[in-house]
Amino acid sequence: MLAGGAERYHAANAAKGKLFARERITLLVDEGTFVEDGLYANSLADGLPADGVITGIAEIDGRQVCLMANDSTVKAGSWGARTVEKIIRIIERAVQYGVPMIYLVDSAGARITDQVDLFPGRRGAGKIFHTQVKASGAIPQACALFGPSAAGGAYIPAFCDIVAMVEGNASMYLGSDRMVEMVTGEKTTLEAMGGARVHCAESGVGHFLCKTEQDALDTVRSYLSYLPSNWEARPPVTEARASTGADLAALVPASERQAFDMRRYVKGLVDEGSFFEIQALWAKELTIGFARLNGEVIGIVGNNSMFKGGVLFPDSADKASRFVQLCDAFNVPLLFLCDVPGFMVGSAVEKQGIIRHGAKMITAISEATVPKICVVVRKAYGAGLYAMAGPGFEPDATIALPTAKIAVMGAEAAVNAVYANKIAALATDEERAAFVAERRAEYEQDIDIMRLASELVVDTVVEPGDLRDELIRRYRAAHGKDRGFARRRHGVTPV
Repeated sequence: MLAGGAERYHAANAAKGKLFARERITLLVDEGTFVEDGLYANSLADGLPADGVITGIAEIDGRQVCLMANDSTVKAGSWGARTVEKIIRIIERAVQYGVPMIYLVDSAGARITDQVDLFPGRRGAGKIFHTQVKASGAIPQACALFGPSAAGGAYIPAFCDIVAMVEGNASMYLGSDRMVEMVTGEKTTLEAMGGARVHCAESGVGHFLCKTEQDALDTVRSYLSYLPSNWEARPPVTEARASTGADLAALVPASERQAFDMRRYVKGLVDEGSFFEIQALWAKELTIGFARLNGEVIGIVGNNSMFKGGVLFPDSADKASRFVQLCDAFNVPLLFLCDVPGFMVGSAVEKQGIIRHGAKMITAISEATVPKICVVVRKAYGAGLYAMAGPGFEPDATIALPTAKIAVMGAEAAVNAVYANKIAALATDEERAAFVAERRAEYEQDIDIMRLASELVVDTVVEPGDLRDELIRRYRAAHGKDRGFARRRHGVTPV
């Protein structure tokens, strides 16, 4: 039972750089803590040890977890009826115990020969996904994907909080390349259609692109280190560490037209070495991830002008929405670092549903009841201010840096919008330039950050060097915040 499938399957996996499922568990969990359930599932059948999936309870960094691991040496990790029952049971156990659930996935999907037993019934494969949905937001769910996750099985990773995919081996797809060609006529490959890089950089279904299986396992461990075991607990606190001491003021160019990397700004603000970026390859105009501030976990959402000017697109709105919901579910305070020109405009994004996606982002931020602070680092224009937890969305504070600008649009766009006919009517370039400069100066004065502070639009204006200490104090004060939002079952998500 413990040896898995035939030796030739072990050898084939090793040639691809793949570990045996039990080796993966050993590398992931604390030594000697794994307690297995269902080892003898389907033991009377020939060649189906444990029915192709290993399930049980263990500890990671001294904290209890539940896990499942497909054994791809047993019929390519495919599912039979008992495979499905074991997976359902271990997820149910994780919810009952209030501990994280980890999925180590490497499966060809359902065994077609066993479909009547495993597919349609009340405890069939669909019950796995139903149970995952019930677990969502109650316990952390993390997936490391080492091989295929095919057909309906692709939804196991999709229902997880995060998915770490091993480049070259991991894939997710609803139909194989052969099936795609048969149904649609398209000729493709599994890698081009559903490989790790495709999902981590293009579809957004994957969160971490990992070079090795050990990297994927380490990513799961790191992810869990920022989260509580369940929704009723607080995130783990570690020993406070100082920041890198970076000059935050020097990182932000004076000109709005000059981009800067928000990731460098985050690393200079939080405890040194604590920033854990999520979905770094997808929708890069928005930077998200966990970090620690004086030892306390926070979730960060920051506009990154290095990519597409930091403008919000449908994908970046989705990226923010899901991360905000994740943080809110597990009591992780939110920090919004705002340098946003607004949402993208044009026929292409309108056809992609930019309004719908933007509404989803604003909904998630509105519903988030964890402590949340909006810091206007440089600019917050149009609905971008709303999407980054601006003053109207009940942040615990709106903090502006001296470089901050808050307006419906930037000065240049505003002057052109209001005075286009007047500018065109002027006789010379010099007259036009002087007129525009004068109107810009008036506009800049109208949106001056100290004026907005005097009108209580922002709660305070702080120097960049004082921002870290200001945030530490404000998050400490918000620890006992009332988490109520509205009397209802749930809202209707604008999707």
